[in-house]
Amino acid sequence: MDSQRNILLIALALVSFLLFQQWQVAKNPAPEAVEQAQTSSSAPAPSLADEFDPVPSPTNAAAKVITVTTDVLTLSIDTVGGDVVLAKLNKYAEELNSDKAFVLLKNTQGHQFIAQSGLIGPQGIDLSSNSRPTYTVDGDSFALADGQDELRIPMTYQSNGIEYTKTFIFKRGDYAIDVTYDVANNSGDNATMGMYAHLRQNLLDSGGSLAMPTYRGGAYSSENTRYQKYSFDDMQDRNLAINLPNGQGWAAMIQHYFATAWIPRDAAGTNLYSRVIGNLGDIGIRIPNQTIANGQHQEFKATLWVGPKLQDQMAATAPNLDLVVDYGWLWFIAKPLHWLLSTIQGLVSNWGLAIICLTFIVRGAMYPLTKAQYTSMAKMRMLQPKLQEMRERIGDDRQRMSQEMMALYKKEKVNPLGGCLPIFLQMPIFIALYWALMESVELRHSPFFGWIHDLSAQDPYYILPLLMGVSMFFIQKMSPSTITDPMQQKIMTFMPVMFTFFFLFFPSGLVLYWLVSNIVTLIQQNLIYKGLEKKGLHSKTK
Repeated sequence: MDSQRNILLIALALVSFLLFQQWQVAKNPAPEAVEQAQTSSSAPAPSLADEFDPVPSPTNAAAKVITVTTDVLTLSIDTVGGDVVLAKLNKYAEELNSDKAFVLLKNTQGHQFIAQSGLIGPQGIDLSSNSRPTYTVDGDSFALADGQDELRIPMTYQSNGIEYTKTFIFKRGDYAIDVTYDVANNSGDNATMGMYAHLRQNLLDSGGSLAMPTYRGGAYSSENTRYQKYSFDDMQDRNLAINLPNGQGWAAMIQHYFATAWIPRDAAGTNLYSRVIGNLGDIGIRIPNQTIANGQHQEFKATLWVGPKLQDQMAATAPNLDLVVDYGWLWFIAKPLHWLLSTIQGLVSNWGLAIICLTFIVRGAMYPLTKAQYTSMAKMRMLQPKLQEMRERIGDDRQRMSQEMMALYKKEKVNPLGGCLPIFLQMPIFIALYWALMESVELRHSPFFGWIHDLSAQDPYYILPLLMGVSMFFIQKMSPSTITDPMQQKIMTFMPVMFTFFFLFFPSGLVLYWLVSNIVTLIQQNLIYKGLEKKGLHSKTK
């Protein structure tokens, strides 16, 4: 096994990986969701179709939309129902170099994505679109003032002797919004109701491409499943129905770099649910009904996360919420790599430089294996004359040939698979780093230098992919080959071209990693070959 065969292995692994990821995005099966819906629901989630009519509310002359601005968010809240119908992320631009903030929630023609919440049950006030409350609020716009750490927006409504106060609580620097209902029952009788909160969005394609297979759709966490995607196709196939005996979990809509989620607070027996109405998909939480005696108060509470996938903040908001940063099956490698990358970035203040430093650290840690790889390759090439003589002497007796080859390897202390190990270790690291870079919102619109203004996007001039291809060509030239088959020789000759084509569409941050990795390989090759020449190994194999 020599380095050129290793490159072929990398190419096959890379193509297989990309095809597998695209297949996952296209199909996105969720068998665990269906199984859990069948087995772990101690009580089925109520059918919200019977409790809340999804038809749009009629025009209400008293209705208005209020605006709330904090340091990180700008929200629009409809006083009919108190739904969040617009959410802008003030610190994230819509496009590179744009003055417009990124819009996460919206209520536009052709694309509705809103966060709804309300009270349902016998004395609920959100039983149908025709009876949703129109709240009273003191003002049309609210802002978190300088030096102010918390902003509360109370909205009130009265009906049949019951006073309902819906309060939105914002905190400085926080994308988590607490939504509370305080119900004061002075009706003269018991009142029974519970809270629901869901995210509603048009049924969309999961999105993504071969080079960047991103996901858009639902997701949830329960007490038995830390994290599970639940796509729009899954919602159409089967309604999600999962009970949370201890009230630990959440329901979310996620997309590349951003997420929105409803999280119940101290509500044992909460249900996770989904439903599809026409071209709209809902996924959310249903907090159980509570009976409020006359003269008593009852509070219902949930938290709405609406913002970027910031792992530390999300982990502090709810258990497992940070898992929406989906690193795939190699998360145990990707997560430490992301932590290391973030730590380095904190020192060098440039994500591109951080990627370069990370590359040197990773390849430096793998240097003993790389040295073993090239030493093994050199020894294998030294044995080629003996192997050729063995083939001519033994002929077509494969069993005897195999036995004598293994005896020769043992005698010469050569491991025929020694050249493969660094490749098999490098590929998981490459794939894990691929996900770490692709899922890191910190890299979105982050510049490197010169023409690279966004490390999360492809190189606009394809300079990095071309340099990467050139570096692969030089690695091939420095690695003498024992390949004699003409077809294999042609494949190896075109391998840098094939890789260059693949990397044209990759995020420039990932291409930068691979380019620097190749440069490190060239340096390491040069050092190792010089050492082998001193031992009389390398010169004998050229």
